[in-house]
Amino acid sequence: MKIALLGLGFMGSTHAKAWLSIPGAELAAVMDQDEQRLSGDLSGIQGNIGGPGERLDFSAVRRYRTLEEAVGDPQVEAVDVCLPTHLHAPAALAALRAGKHVLLEKPMALDGESADGVIAEAGRQRRTLMVAQVLRFIPAYRALIELLKSGQLGPVRSAFFRRRCAAPTWGPWEFDSAKSGGGIFDLLIHDIDMCLHLFGPPEAVSASGHEDLAGGIDSILGQLHYRGIGFVAVTGGWHHVGGYPFSMEFTVVADGGTVEYSSAGRPPTLYRAGGAAEPLVAQDPGDWYRAEIEYFHQCCLAGRAPDLCPPAESAGAVKLTRLLVDSRGRKGERITCNL
Repeated sequence: MKIALLGLGFMGSTHAKAWLSIPGAELAAVMDQDEQRLSGDLSGIQGNIGGPGERLDFSAVRRYRTLEEAVGDPQVEAVDVCLPTHLHAPAALAALRAGKHVLLEKPMALDGESADGVIAEAGRQRRTLMVAQVLRFIPAYRALIELLKSGQLGPVRSAFFRRRCAAPTWGPWEFDSAKSGGGIFDLLIHDIDMCLHLFGPPEAVSASGHEDLAGGIDSILGQLHYRGIGFVAVTGGWHHVGGYPFSMEFTVVADGGTVEYSSAGRPPTLYRAGGAAEPLVAQDPGDWYRAEIEYFHQCCLAGRAPDLCPPAESAGAVKLTRLLVDSRGRKGERITCNL
């Protein structure tokens, strides 16, 4: 399958390396407006995880500077969108209308109406659409999903998800909430998506926090209110521009035990109600991004829906995130959720 990659920033460079390693996939075209990046020199790129960028061989890759050129390439079968967030939905629509399958970096969009529009277009064009919600391919989170979905731990009583990092510096658009959604759409959309996948839509949401994008701070403590669960909380965000390290973690308490993980040094472990501690996965040596991209590739080739990461849930995560940001702006007002 021939792929066009739109955007060669932090996530785009990560996706490019993954595509180049997947058997049967051909990175046929790239699109960016930076000539250095188009040359394959991604050495100046640095994100919130992983090492510095690399130099990639784009000698056999067609290079475009506009969206229209890239999605109009007749040889391209699928488009991978890694553009600034406010361009996600428009680029996905353009690619779908050109008859391409679409892998779309998270968040799917900045509002629910736009997300629903992308899903509807994928249906009309009969093309595969998937949003790159990478948590669903990280072994620690996969282990949590499998445990809770199996029912062996019984009812969940509380759940806590946290994700934080320094404010990004790879583009001024990140500090414009109308273009990026700020740290909440950048980071917490992952955990909100996970809650939606594990527990379904909540009855209501509420949130508090602080937003100062110019100062590099965008934080939230959000609650998703479910009948029968004591609390489900997501928290974190951007903590200044600088060297603050990335981290993610969760603690989920059920009648049968507690599941906990922290990227800062606590491996995924089940602590059973009787006291026994059971490691859930071996040391994680994998490339999470490659795993999600390879899964999308397989879905396209097989003509099947991406059931591990359904677009409808990705759209639901956008809607929940918007409600949480709205609640924070209303000083913690509880907002009924009708997804």
